[in-house]
Amino acid sequence: MWTLVNDLPLAISARGLRSLVERGSCKVVPPLCNLADSRWISWNLFLALIPLLLSFWLFRRQAGRKRSLLWWPVFLAYMAFLPNAPYLLTDVIHFVNSTNYGYSIWVIVLLVLPMHLIAIVGGFQAYVLALINQQYYLVRQGAARWVNVAELITHGLCAVGIYLGRFDRLNSWDLAQDPTAVLYRVLDTLTAKRPVLVTFITFVIITVLYWLMKQITLGLVLRYRQLKAGDPYGLKGTFF
Repeated sequence: MWTLVNDLPLAISARGLRSLVERGSCKVVPPLCNLADSRWISWNLFLALIPLLLSFWLFRRQAGRKRSLLWWPVFLAYMAFLPNAPYLLTDVIHFVNSTNYGYSIWVIVLLVLPMHLIAIVGGFQAYVLALINQQYYLVRQGAARWVNVAELITHGLCAVGIYLGRFDRLNSWDLAQDPTAVLYRVLDTLTAKRPVLVTFITFVIITVLYWLMKQITLGLVLRYRQLKAGDPYGLKGTFF
């Protein structure tokens, strides 16, 4: 009973925050609430942006500085919310469901598909940017040799988090409400055959997509810097 009473404020605040985010997004983009099975988009994108914002404070603002006591709880929050970003890849199931509601082909092509595509790609892009910030921090800390290892570990943890979220219906708030139960679920996931297989496949997908989108992102950043430097053709420093 004490646990229930103790967890109630957090549950209410999470539910209230979701309601606030969804109502606000519906005013800005009405189709999010008018189309069936689309209300999840604003909330899941909101959760995906949390680790991205935290990564800027952790890995950009604090780069080169001595870690304070506050750095560690913020880092734990970052890791707890990070799986929400690649989790949007699994939300393709909502798009499949939306095509079964009898909408015309034009509604699907012009509204349903773009909204779902923006959510899925946007969520994963938030993941890519967060890990690029993480890489930046490690390099600034003189730990460049650990960048690839840290990325693979992060992919693995997120794969476990995605499984727990999609199949066991756990979310980041559960870590604060009942961390022991989450730990038991993680152990079950890592010791059962089916969860391990699904988690491994998810890990491979995340790793491959991350590498591809990271190259695209860094390429766009390089192109932006070339344009900013007045070198639209990227010819400075090259010899023919």
